Amino acid sequence: MIPIISIVGKSDSGKTTLIEKLVPELTRRGYRVATVKHDVHGFEVDREGKDSWRHKQAGAHTVVIASSNKVALIRDVEKDWTLEEIRDKLIQDVDLILSEGYKKDVQPKIEIFRKEKHKELLCTKEDNLIAIVSDRTFHIGVPCFRLEDMKGLADFIEKRFIRSEGGKTVTLKVNGKTVPLKPFIKDFLINSIRGMITSLKGCNKPNRIEIRIEESPASPSPIEGEERKGG
Repeated sequence: MIPIISIVGKSDSGKTTLIEKLVPELTRRGYRVATVKHDVHGFEVDREGKDSWRHKQAGAHTVVIASSNKVALIRDVEKDWTLEEIRDKLIQDVDLILSEGYKKDVQPKIEIFRKEKHKELLCTKEDNLIAIVSDRTFHIGVPCFRLEDMKGLADFIEKRFIRSEGGKTVTLKVNGKTVPLKPFIKDFLINSIRGMITSLKGCNKPNRIEIRIEESPASPSPIEGEERKGG
């Protein structure tokens, strides 16, 4: 199941800025991140007169706009969906969902707090607050990260929500570059490799498996070498 974390905070605390800094840090580590923005006032993504707008005005319940590199979906809903409903109905093939807002949702929350803007925190541990990002220190039983400490915050999220998910993790690097893996590919690699390894003598309980394959550049054939030498 894809873990969800809500980035919350009072008005002008910097929720969007935090997500803008955190997503690249997680992406550099090879993770796929989805984001959800909650707008209590409603929103419009279609411009009047566009084909998709005309489809919706004609009464279509769901409209999909598709291109070679992007897909967007617009559909009617009967109520304000919870984050869990959004995840289960719309989001797949990612490692983590970050939402902006949703302070009343039950999902784990990270609050951003700026001392020059506000006097009190928005959430408590009873609201499923798991961490604070701030320019001041709090002692309420949850980790507190500096505003610029995206590495520390990403380490915390990675350890608690991504790597701990199912107790398994797999990383693929090709030519030194981490390759993002979809969840079902991760599961396939883990199950396939573990299945083969456990069949080997003395490897019935592998907790850590490392495989490294290196190919040296092909050496020239004797004929090619002689031709270059003679030429």
